[in-house]
Amino acid sequence: VIAAGLALAGKVPWTSSYAVFSPGRSWEQVRTNMALNVANVKIAGAHSGVSVGPDGATHQAIEDIAIMRVIPNMTVIAPADMIETKKAVIAASKMQGPVYVRFAREKSPVFTTEETPFEIGKAVTLWDGTDVAIIACGPLVHNALLAAGELAKKKISARVINMHTIKPLDEEAILKAAQECGAIVTVEEHQISGGLGGAVCEVLAEQFPTPVERIGVRDRFGESGEPNELIEAFGMGVSHITEAVLKVLARKH
Repeated sequence: VIAAGLALAGKVPWTSSYAVFSPGRSWEQVRTNMALNVANVKIAGAHSGVSVGPDGATHQAIEDIAIMRVIPNMTVIAPADMIETKKAVIAASKMQGPVYVRFAREKSPVFTTEETPFEIGKAVTLWDGTDVAIIACGPLVHNALLAAGELAKKKISARVINMHTIKPLDEEAILKAAQECGAIVTVEEHQISGGLGGAVCEVLAEQFPTPVERIGVRDRFGESGEPNELIEAFGMGVSHITEAVLKVLARKH
């Protein structure tokens, strides 16, 4: 409420907490006080995904993308690494309107550079390919790149798209990938319902039906464990992505 008031007074406030609390616990205030008024508030949701680790289900936000992208006027961003996070924060601060930026807690690989383009609402192709497109967001983009490398050894050409902005979604990049590759795999550290995978499927179902496999959390809560162990346990590792690619390619033909 205070942040919305500051925004309506001409300030550009940032709020920050664990994503299960902000936006989770404060969702109604985000919806009514911020989004309804198109208040220029920026929300930083930390500790997203299962890789929060030992904190367990109570502190693992794996529903935040879904509850935020459904709100009118809301922009939703899930940066892939530290460099992209900096760019996202700067871009969000410059744009008008409410923005949710999703952060991980654990150390994660840095694989973009200062020269890697970043524009809200515009996906970035990090690895080109023609057989299948892997559309990912957040730190798991790195796993998607590793999977593309493994697939190349099998003579499978995979395109890796960093869909850092979940809303507004880059529908043009999705449709281009579907038309040129004919098969899609989505990867996210989030529930597959309502997240990136669901958003991509909505676009394809309406405009260009294409075989899709979704990597993410499948209708369950998180649990305590080491980050890398949890990524594997929830089926979001490199091997799971390569398996999903093989599965969707079998459906392609």
